[in-house]
Amino acid sequence: MSTPRDHSLRPLALSVLLPGFTGTTLPGWLRSAVAEGLGGVCLFGHNVEGPEQVRALTAALRAERTDVLVASDEEGGSVTRLDAGLGSPWPGAATLGALDDPDATYGVALGLGREARAAGVDLVLAPVLDVNCEPDNPVIGVRSFGATSELVARHGVAFTRGLRDADVIACAKHFPGHGATRTDSHVGLPVLDVDVETWRGRDLPPFESAVAAGVPSIMTAHVVVRALDADPATTSAPVLRILRDDLGFDGAIVSDALDMRAISDGVGRAAGAVRALAAGVDLLCVGNPVFPDGYDEEGVLEEIVDAIVTAVLTGALPRARLEDASRRVAALGPRWAAGGP
Repeated sequence: MSTPRDHSLRPLALSVLLPGFTGTTLPGWLRSAVAEGLGGVCLFGHNVEGPEQVRALTAALRAERTDVLVASDEEGGSVTRLDAGLGSPWPGAATLGALDDPDATYGVALGLGREARAAGVDLVLAPVLDVNCEPDNPVIGVRSFGATSELVARHGVAFTRGLRDADVIACAKHFPGHGATRTDSHVGLPVLDVDVETWRGRDLPPFESAVAAGVPSIMTAHVVVRALDADPATTSAPVLRILRDDLGFDGAIVSDALDMRAISDGVGRAAGAVRALAAGVDLLCVGNPVFPDGYDEEGVLEEIVDAIVTAVLTGALPRARLEDASRRVAALGPRWAAGGP
């Protein structure tokens, strides 16, 4: 028989989750999860048919709860969800870095952010702050502003400010840096063998600058930096403490998708979710349909909710940590509570 504590834990567990889903309308299971307290929903290209349809979709989400987050990868260039059919009308980071005009970068982010807001998206998973210092990197490349930390830092700040002034939430990524890897964390676990001094001088400065500029959220990378810890950053307390203690970041830490092979082929999605929360992540991306494997989206969400609740009940995850994560997600702010975009 369920106890009152069980009932209180379920909405708390839901509040730190950011799932994706398939389809262009709101499925019943997702509608119910939003009503129960789901933290947010992440849109992908297959969720979008056009401007009117996506506005109707996001309106349906907020009809259930005005403060639910709606996220989308909108980097400009090669990475977009809202414009997946035709491609982004906005230049990508590599183009902006080559131009090296922070005012232009600000303007792109402002326009991109306004487009996202008009579609009902309030959490924009950008800018990319990875320093593109590995020519054989299979996943960053033109998504980066460039090959030096100074260049990436100044354009990352400009992009963050543009999104802020569009009244959407920026999410800088992928901490502690994915630019020097030769493995795509979508398909394997990247391991970076670099000394701490090199990492601090090359990969950390763009995140330092973004934090100083007030970036409200930061996404982790499923990357092992051996000099920092043996675990992937997403599940590593020592790595995430650098954000909190060294950089003074007080916003929300967001995981990259737990469906990515770097996590799902290792500890698995559910165990990875618990470990990430325990390490200091606040909002967990799950249900990326790039990796369906025939799994049931609702079932995956319920599996993760059950794992979180069980971890709290058994003491493996302190309830205070889960409550702190939920508070940080809520603090990102209900941008639609006062009447819409």
